[in-house]
Amino acid sequence: MWTYPCGMHDSDVRSALHVLLNQQHEVEIDSTRFVDELDLCGQVRVDVAVINGHLAGYELKSERDTLRRLPTQVAVYSRVLDRATLVVAERHLHHAQPLLPEWWGVMVASSTPTGVVLEDHTAPAENPGISADDVVQLLWREEVLAELELRGLDAGVRSKSRAVMWERLARGVSLAELRMIVRERLKHRERWRVAR
Repeated sequence: MWTYPCGMHDSDVRSALHVLLNQQHEVEIDSTRFVDELDLCGQVRVDVAVINGHLAGYELKSERDTLRRLPTQVAVYSRVLDRATLVVAERHLHHAQPLLPEWWGVMVASSTPTGVVLEDHTAPAENPGISADDVVQLLWREEVLAELELRGLDAGVRSKSRAVMWERLARGVSLAELRMIVRERLKHRERWRVAR
């Protein structure tokens, strides 16, 4: 359990989560990257992503949020992330749980006189339904082309669309290798806010 001294706004829950994640990954901090608002398939953004040996995502629902977008977020996260956790205000907990697959984790954010308290409710498990066609979409055009070149798979697609390149890479490597490629590219990526 972690207490962060502030109110119960989305930004406060995010700050508390960042402090907690930095503590949890202190030993592997050099090989871990934290990214806010990671785009998935051009459909949703992960509030906080943790990239190391896994690609984990945290979706925040503070007291001021609604659960209206959660089913869409769950569907997309569940095609891409290795692990997912919903960080939810107590008032949303019982409404949110039926919307989550069994492998999702849940963390409850509570407002106390001393600040926001984050408490584990359910530990996340490994995602059994990752889709190569969706994972590969995390790569930018120059990244997917570089990976194709490394494997001698770039013939005939160098001038093609990003979608054609994505398909070639997704079919040319195993899902395990693709997931590793994506994690390594995300960990070393610069210019995060530059348009893809």
